[in-house]
Amino acid sequence: MKLSVVIPCRNEVLYIEECLAHIHACELPEQTEMKVFVVDGMSDDGTREKILELKNKFPNVFLVDNEKQLTPYAFNLGIYAGGKVDFVQIIGARHMVTPNYLLRCIERLTKNPTDWCVGGKIINEYLNEEGEIIAATMGTKFGMGIGNFRTLNESGYTDTVTSPMYPYHVFEKIGFFDEELIRNQDDDFNFRVEKAGGKIYFDAEIALRYYVRGNFSGLRRQFYQYGYWKVYVNKKHSTFTTIRQLVPPAFVLYTCFLVLTPLLPSFLKGLSWTPLIIYFILNFYSSQQLKRETGKPILAFVKTFLILHFSYGFGYLKGMLDFLLMGKKPNEKQKRLSR
Repeated sequence: MKLSVVIPCRNEVLYIEECLAHIHACELPEQTEMKVFVVDGMSDDGTREKILELKNKFPNVFLVDNEKQLTPYAFNLGIYAGGKVDFVQIIGARHMVTPNYLLRCIERLTKNPTDWCVGGKIINEYLNEEGEIIAATMGTKFGMGIGNFRTLNESGYTDTVTSPMYPYHVFEKIGFFDEELIRNQDDDFNFRVEKAGGKIYFDAEIALRYYVRGNFSGLRRQFYQYGYWKVYVNKKHSTFTTIRQLVPPAFVLYTCFLVLTPLLPSFLKGLSWTPLIIYFILNFYSSQQLKRETGKPILAFVKTFLILHFSYGFGYLKGMLDFLLMGKKPNEKQKRLSR
């Protein structure tokens, strides 16, 4: 059996050794040949030198150059480098997988031919206080929507997972990652998986520790881009990939139209504020729950929920304007990643 592990990477000198150590500590089926391809976006922090040094410790590790420095290119370059294998595992450079991760993914995909993708849950470790607040907020149903893999606690089928493993035949059937999609390339790929008849399985018994780095300005840009690029994916497939994606832009539009409230008939003026009142009740309730769990100020969570929802919503509406109404190609500004 042949397994390729692909690690997209740029400027991760502090974490790449730990990531590789966790991969090599994983259980594997007997007679499994594993190769690990670190696809580096031309790091300038010593990451490249560290990878070459680690080859002495892990001779099955290979450095692959990603001159484009963008995620979908990294995915594809790593898959190409491994050639035709049985399984392809994608792992972020800050993802520290549990010892059972690779084995359980392989077993699941082997025993269930209709499952074309498997991934596990995220256990966050924080590099700063803002990262802890952001991660906690993104782990809630109110923050990310019902069905999002970040909020799942029980094994079952979903629409996408983090650090996924795929049988190689999936790439032969539906192609590789869309290199035009700077964001949402995994959403696009997994939508194509389901469209072709495959299933995506979330295994709650496997996990990865993720070193969260975060700040609010980066979060705004990140979720604006998520919304913006989601429309491009929708246009590509001529459909919505998930229903929950429509809630933030609809809510943003609603709040914009509240300025017209004085023009409404008297009996509708009060009703027009009802959705906004309900939103803030849910926001404060969810924020209070997170305050109890973390001890952080409630207003920090209220603010973070607002950033998540409004940034995504405005990005989605800008994507609708650019892609659907004006027929534009993606804005070059939105190709710059926030992290």
